[in-house]
Amino acid sequence: MNAPDRFELFLLADGEKKIEEKVYSGMSNTSDFLLKKEDHTLGNLLSEHLKMHPNVLMAGYKLGHPNVPELFIRVQTDGTVTSRDVFTAVCEQLINQLEMLHQKFTREWELRRIANTGQQANMQSNGF
Repeated sequence: MNAPDRFELFLLADGEKKIEEKVYSGMSNTSDFLLKKEDHTLGNLLSEHLKMHPNVLMAGYKLGHPNVPELFIRVQTDGTVTSRDVFTAVCEQLINQLEMLHQKFTREWELRRIANTGQQANMQSNGF
């Protein structure tokens, strides 16, 4: 079969970098970011949040080939900040948002567990 082993789709090899930046000379204030072992999930999330940044003129992503887990993201800014700074800021913002989501989900999960435990105790005491 031509498909790579499944672990090759998400585990980095020894010495392999997760992210590389290459300044794109075809357009001013533009960089290409190559993310290893990533796919459409992260590509769409990052590119959409990059587009919302006030200093970003253009952001987009593509996958080179379905069997090669490499994500290319191109970012062009207005020149007041670098593409790298915007990329870093957006990543940090997403990490913070996902951490808040994790905390809220965990709190709701625990509240539901406590409520279910209370309901079971009530049912047992009522003879159900």
